[in-house]
Amino acid sequence: MGVPDADGQGPPDGLPGLPPEWGRVVVPDDASALADEARQVRRELRRVRPGPGRRAGPARLGLPVLILLVSVLVTLAGLAAVTWPRTTRSGVPTVLPRSTTAPQPVGPLPALDLVGADDTPVPLRSLLPAMIILVDACACAEQVGTAARAAPPGVTVVTVTEGRSAGPASVPGVRPLGDPAGGLRSYLHLSPHPGTAVALLVDRQGSLVRVVPELGPLSDYGADLARLRG
Repeated sequence: MGVPDADGQGPPDGLPGLPPEWGRVVVPDDASALADEARQVRRELRRVRPGPGRRAGPARLGLPVLILLVSVLVTLAGLAAVTWPRTTRSGVPTVLPRSTTAPQPVGPLPALDLVGADDTPVPLRSLLPAMIILVDACACAEQVGTAARAAPPGVTVVTVTEGRSAGPASVPGVRPLGDPAGGLRSYLHLSPHPGTAVALLVDRQGSLVRVVPELGPLSDYGADLARLRG
């Protein structure tokens, strides 16, 4: 049952009534009768709501901008520290000492039979330890002579020419051989370059200790050549 209104009138349909403190509520048939109340409500809403030109609150943009600026400065400082050229305290560049340890073997020397001056087969492994110089692209007599004079006792210096002809012994103390099948260059995957001689340093066990792609001054390979005697 509903609660009676201020005049003691209860709801006709049994629904709950309105609070007594509201008084008597009259709903007009014409909505224009509520124009004064509508204007009063609009005035109160305008007073509470900020205008279109006003800000709802102070904009707090200073702190995010400051954080972004500091991050950019820190990043630029880090990049400058990494890329800035550095020098030693004395102003002299550091020179690393040359290693005196024996080089690691490149690989085993293939068991090839080359051809001597009298067309007899010469097993290449029978000449070890040896310095083998490929002279089919350059006779390089001066460099070959330097190597022959620097070779320690017991180390054979061999010149190899691709083809069946071993060639003349142009340098004293050097044994010329021919490589009919071109097996050495095929094994090394080296093509001949005009004016360049390639040298191979092979120890007593048949290990290819070093490949000198361009035979030059003795200082480039002298230490390794001396170790072949051991």
